[in-house]
Amino acid sequence: MRYLTVALAKGRLAKKTMDILEQAGICCPEFHDPHTRRLVFTDEEKRMKFFLAKASDVPTYVEYGAADLGVVGKDTILEEGRQIYEVMDLGLGRCRMCVCGPESSRGKLLHQERIRVATKYPVIAKDYFYNRKQQTVEIIKLNGSVELAPIVGLSEVIVDIVETGSTLRENGLSVLEEICELSARVVVNQVSMKMENERITALLRQMRQLRAFDKNVQTLEKGRTP
Repeated sequence: MRYLTVALAKGRLAKKTMDILEQAGICCPEFHDPHTRRLVFTDEEKRMKFFLAKASDVPTYVEYGAADLGVVGKDTILEEGRQIYEVMDLGLGRCRMCVCGPESSRGKLLHQERIRVATKYPVIAKDYFYNRKQQTVEIIKLNGSVELAPIVGLSEVIVDIVETGSTLRENGLSVLEEICELSARVVVNQVSMKMENERITALLRQMRQLRAFDKNVQTLEKGRTP
């Protein structure tokens, strides 16, 4: 039986995903070794292989079949636009993609004025403004702290991920419009979904059951909180 290969986005998401998979009986003890520099981990008994990749590369590995499955944020899926199946919302790392800026820019959005938009996510920003709002904008791609752009006059607004909003508030900015909700998703290679349907479906079923159980436990624990 061939390995079923899973691409994981490096960082907290990979760790949380492996925690879920280990509850499903998959064992990769080397993954938790803080001193390891390995990028590939295997469970020989389950015939599963996992490798760590930069988040933006995960959809590429999955599209081209180097990985049968991948776990990555919805923002990356939207931005990369790869030909893959999005099959499950893990519910991890929930946040929002938003248009943010100073309150003085709110009217410019309402009246669809021509403005400049700074963002790390030009594909998402372009789709939102051009296809959903039908508003003509100039999109400026940045790689660092996009909150700086409206403060120094580079742009009127930004498109960025918002979790708590504390960074925005500290810099005199606020959420002006919400584009979409984000969380970690499971994606599958289109050919693998046909060739390994039984194994992939079984794995997804286990993960759904575990996520549902975790949510029920969390609900019960909140109910017991005095």
